Amino acid sequence: MAKKGRREHHEEHVDESWLIPYADLLTLLLALFIVLFASSKVDAKKFEQIMQSFNVALSGGVGVLQQPAPVPVNAKDVQSIQRTVTKGTGKSDNQEEEKSEEQKKFEAAYQKETNDLKQLQQQINDYIVQHKMTDRLQTKLSEEGLMITILDNALFASGSATIRPDARELAKEIAKQLVPLPKQVTVTGHTDTMPINTYEFPSNWDLSTKRATNFLKILLENKSLDPSRFSATGKGEYHPVATNATPEGRAKNRRVELMVLRDFTDLHQPTKKTSN
Repeated sequence: MAKKGRREHHEEHVDESWLIPYADLLTLLLALFIVLFASSKVDAKKFEQIMQSFNVALSGGVGVLQQPAPVPVNAKDVQSIQRTVTKGTGKSDNQEEEKSEEQKKFEAAYQKETNDLKQLQQQINDYIVQHKMTDRLQTKLSEEGLMITILDNALFASGSATIRPDARELAKEIAKQLVPLPKQVTVTGHTDTMPINTYEFPSNWDLSTKRATNFLKILLENKSLDPSRFSATGKGEYHPVATNATPEGRAKNRRVELMVLRDFTDLHQPTKKTSN
């Protein structure tokens, strides 16, 4: 009986030659993302280290596109890239340094101004305590400036804008304390809601304005003060600090406010240009 010939079965193998260029492609993509990430925050030293590590990993190799391995990156190239990236953000090291120096100057000026105003506040507070006027005067230092609040009974008779003789000394003392500080100063008069209708003062607007103006005039009797830095205004009954429903509240609302304004309201810009 004839022997049946054995059939030889050959297994077919899948072509895996594509894996090599695929691995090269993944490696290059990974390297690309590393470079992009490093470039987002350029640091010359770190950038050079990354590029050197990248060169070592792929030294002499070729990718799927048969491109040569990356060439070494020197310090000059890194600095050039850093300048380019920095320029794209609209800033430079010199600009940052100039801004920092400018900021320091403003901070120093702001702090000096604050110290000057605190000294003025302390001098006025000492005067208030010495003359037992704590129930009629108060001071408050804020970002806007130094506010000196004087209740009307410390300056005027009821319904009058004429400053009492004993109150003139207070105005002159405040004027003397203002001389060393060439600041903008506003004087504002306020009333309560009690109506007034006289020949001299048809309304509270007139009364508050006249009181502020008369107080300002006494301040400016000190010839060492610059009148161009001072202003007076009346706000009538429309800016109360307490209720007008009680006698105590109305007494607090009848007041004159003297504000010594800051030249620097923050740490960046002066509030206004002032003459020397």
